[in-house]
Amino acid sequence: MAVQSGLEYMRSRTVVDCDTMDEEVAKTLGPFQDSTSNQAIAFGELSKPARGELIAASLADAKALHPKYSSISIEELAVEIAMVRMAVGMAQHIRGLVHVQTNPYYSYSTEKTVVNALRIVQLFQHVQPGFDVARISIKIPSTWEGIMACRTLEQAGVRTLATTLFTMVQAVLAAEVGCTYIAPYVNELKVHFDAGFEDKAKLLPLCAAIQKYYKSINSPTKVLPASLTSVEEIFFLAGVDHLTIAPALLEQLTQPYAGNIQSLFDMAPTLPIPAKGVSFINDPGSFQITFARDQGGASQRKLTEAVNIFCDCQDKLELLMKTAA
Repeated sequence: MAVQSGLEYMRSRTVVDCDTMDEEVAKTLGPFQDSTSNQAIAFGELSKPARGELIAASLADAKALHPKYSSISIEELAVEIAMVRMAVGMAQHIRGLVHVQTNPYYSYSTEKTVVNALRIVQLFQHVQPGFDVARISIKIPSTWEGIMACRTLEQAGVRTLATTLFTMVQAVLAAEVGCTYIAPYVNELKVHFDAGFEDKAKLLPLCAAIQKYYKSINSPTKVLPASLTSVEEIFFLAGVDHLTIAPALLEQLTQPYAGNIQSLFDMAPTLPIPAKGVSFINDPGSFQITFARDQGGASQRKLTEAVNIFCDCQDKLELLMKTAA
């Protein structure tokens, strides 16, 4: 019997997505279902010398299209076009959806997030006319305003992913509005930016509890954990609906799997799940105070820090475009 790699084992239990905009990763380590991204991933990819032509083309398009989208700067528009171009490239090498994140500066505005998301969908048609809108997922931070934007978009036929999710209350609301996916962050985002920082309160058990809760209410929303730092964390999540994995960890998963880690999905959840009737969709105040009090305020801090980090990356992306102009 052939020795099974870690990646083969995970694919036998979970839908595996790639957390990258590097087409070579999809071609060499696939097949993958979806491709996820964010401003940090986009900045890392666009900083590569090989992306010079894509940046130039995106800037040219932004200047030509700016009269139509004059409410934002040429640099911001160029960033969106570049992210869409990379997503279209990834779509050739995966089977499912490409996930593009809205501008994090709009995280606390439902209206601006919706406008941003619809603009991204339109830009797909500019970059590749006829691109199937059903293959687009818009990633939106899980603030109250962001999840309300997901509600509007899902009603309009645009798939959404509620990202930077740290609590059950966010998961409850995301299911209520009909998000296609949620992305619980196993580790708070700054583990990828602050050298030496380690998250001592990883949200692995929360992922299992959310999926059990969704099954208990027959919610179609899929759990897609993100922000992983080790293959051990990945194996703990075998059995989750989807899992998005960064290139470095995908490479590690090509090694033989020892089978020595029991998945949290093979045991009873260690966290309680909400009652079937719990609801926040018509009670923003209850949502906000429940969220603010979760983990003594730590969850709200994590979300705020994640939005700030992504705003920093948005700034870097726009500066990259301004410098290249």
